[in-house]
Amino acid sequence: MAIQLYVGLVTEGVTDSRFLPDILERLLIDIACDCRSEVSIESIFSIPKESGAFVDVMTSAAKYANDNGASILCIHADSDARNIREVYDYKIDPFLEVLTQVPEEEYCKNIIPIIPIQMIESWMMADKDLLKERINAKGVRDEDLGLHRPPENYADPKFAIEQAITIAQSSRPRRRRNMIAIADLYEELGALLELETLRRLPSFQVFEEKARQAFRTLGYLE
Repeated sequence: MAIQLYVGLVTEGVTDSRFLPDILERLLIDIACDCRSEVSIESIFSIPKESGAFVDVMTSAAKYANDNGASILCIHADSDARNIREVYDYKIDPFLEVLTQVPEEEYCKNIIPIIPIQMIESWMMADKDLLKERINAKGVRDEDLGLHRPPENYADPKFAIEQAITIAQSSRPRRRRNMIAIADLYEELGALLELETLRRLPSFQVFEEKARQAFRTLGYLE
């Protein structure tokens, strides 16, 4: 019988919760295929995010995850910078330190941080051709849309996508315009982006290694 794995996910915002679950599920299923025993990703459930300081919010999420049977808790935190290390110094490491001080049986302590460079929208830019297709800009050059730089080199990738949408719309005859907003893209791209494409991004590589470490902690993976 397969080991049933329950995973909690807490994200920074509503749009992040549309983008990440499908990607997370596919990655965990991919890792599960490498496990020594048969592992089934039974459920990935979203955890309501409370207001407050990061460590307090995530500690509460760890309690919620444990109460709902999760063996792994995934926590999303945008870096808002080009240095993931800063997020660990000021957010992740203090949270993990608090987890060492609370009862094992009451909190989920197997944590997978999800930390994109700048913000989650940089991952949405991992496949420029797919993004251009979804914003009706298939024939437009990356340079003309402002999408010619590596995804993690944008200080504000969300703004870059919004600008690309505006440019794509302006280049189409008015009668052929289909009004698209960035909010329409999160769930679509989360479902369509290939893992191999995302794996080109350094921050996704860190995320995947942390996910594999979580499976090792559970004893499922060498």
